[in-house]
Amino acid sequence: MSSVGKVFLVGAGPGDPDLITVRGASVLRDADVVIYDALAVDDLLDLAPPHARRINVGKRGHETPTRSQEETTALIIEEARAGRSVVRLKGGDPFVFGRGGEEASACHAAGIPFEVVPGISSVLAAPAAAGIPVTDRRHAASFAVVTGHKDPTKVSEETRWDLLGWAVDTLVIVMGMQNLDSIVGRILSSGRSPATPAAVVMNGTLASQRTVEAPLGELVAAVKAAGLAAPATVVIGEAVKLRSSLAWFERRPLFGWRVLVTRAADQAGALASALREAGAEPVSTPMIELLPPADYASVDAALGDLQDYDVLLLTSANAARFFVQRAADVGRDLVDLRARVVCVGPRTAEAALRLGLPVHGLPTKRFDAESMLEELYRLGLPKGCRVLLPRSERARELLPEGLRERGARVDAVTVYRNVAPDVDARGLRERLVAGEFQALTFTSPSTVTHFSAMLDDAARAAARECVIAGIGSVTAEALRGVGLPADVVPERSGAEELVAALVAHVGAQEGGPT
Repeated sequence: MSSVGKVFLVGAGPGDPDLITVRGASVLRDADVVIYDALAVDDLLDLAPPHARRINVGKRGHETPTRSQEETTALIIEEARAGRSVVRLKGGDPFVFGRGGEEASACHAAGIPFEVVPGISSVLAAPAAAGIPVTDRRHAASFAVVTGHKDPTKVSEETRWDLLGWAVDTLVIVMGMQNLDSIVGRILSSGRSPATPAAVVMNGTLASQRTVEAPLGELVAAVKAAGLAAPATVVIGEAVKLRSSLAWFERRPLFGWRVLVTRAADQAGALASALREAGAEPVSTPMIELLPPADYASVDAALGDLQDYDVLLLTSANAARFFVQRAADVGRDLVDLRARVVCVGPRTAEAALRLGLPVHGLPTKRFDAESMLEELYRLGLPKGCRVLLPRSERARELLPEGLRERGARVDAVTVYRNVAPDVDARGLRERLVAGEFQALTFTSPSTVTHFSAMLDDAARAAARECVIAGIGSVTAEALRGVGLPADVVPERSGAEELVAALVAHVGAQEGGPT
């Protein structure tokens, strides 16, 4: 086995983390080191394993980088020579104004194996998100792409604007905001009509995307009036006229909304993805961290008597995951489990099945402790049956007490703990008071408790001005208890259901989001 590692030059895509390629996500998950720039999406760093070092080299277009290109290249080579899998994560595509070619050449010269993983460039993605096809047989048969700042060591005037201005139907300019005035002037002087449709797309593919459309001769003034800034993509050509009918991205139901996600960091992905699909910008600020119990004695005793249980109750996917993990840690085989497995809802059932457990029952209406009791009564559990209930240390007592009242023998054992993570409470309060969030989402009573404990009077008042969404009835009850009643509670618990209910609520309000 070679002691030399490998370098992956990975395109992070245009901004939306869901737009990374399958291959890009795969190599990130196996990375030992991730070297990323300011145009790579922070959420993608979560794909890397916990042990992976994350090194920010801080480059953004024409701005002064925190490291020179030579220093960054030397770092890549050094890490690979140490036998590590190195992901060089670059915004857009590595070979589109990303200096990926220089880094690949350096790897070749150093004898370091490398692979280029193409990414979706903002050159195409930003216009597409703004409803502007760069080619369309009705308006544009050709397009060209040019940087408004060709190289940090060269001036933009070296670009042949006199030819580019009229040589193609659609002209796409990236990294051009600093020199937009002079660029537009040169294109106009090349003979392009001032009436040519043009647009600037800032933060393309993100919920913060903003687009200004104007005739070329008025574009600079319109962009200044709107306050647009880098990163932005400039599009010039007749195809811009299609934006009025094709601006699909900005018509999504939660477009422009910033939504707080309080779920544990390792479980927030599905909710964040559903929010982005609806057009929102999810802001992950975990209010809980899931840890193993301080003492495994009761769990291990139950695993030792596993064949004596008639029913295994799973009230969350987390309970299933921690229970199965502990069984594996102590060498307890669950294949021949005698107990009937009853889950609180379909998401927990899916988790149980993925973990190799059978599922014999689950409620069909609501998915909470009350409905779980009804399901167990429907199954006709005999008096004196033995029930194992792995759960959080902060779980409600309604379920075990209800079963004991019916004559069951219940062993409720703690398989995980909910603790409050270390977060920037002051920063969160300031953002709430500043009105940065349109909606707040909560996925368990613990997220509610920890969030509420961080608030002062001003932040609590600001939180009440937001749309508040709880994933289910138990979470909604917790929200009422802390004086933050939920505006949105889906009929069925789940990330997609929560976002769908939020969308329905927003749609029912006059005007909806702006």
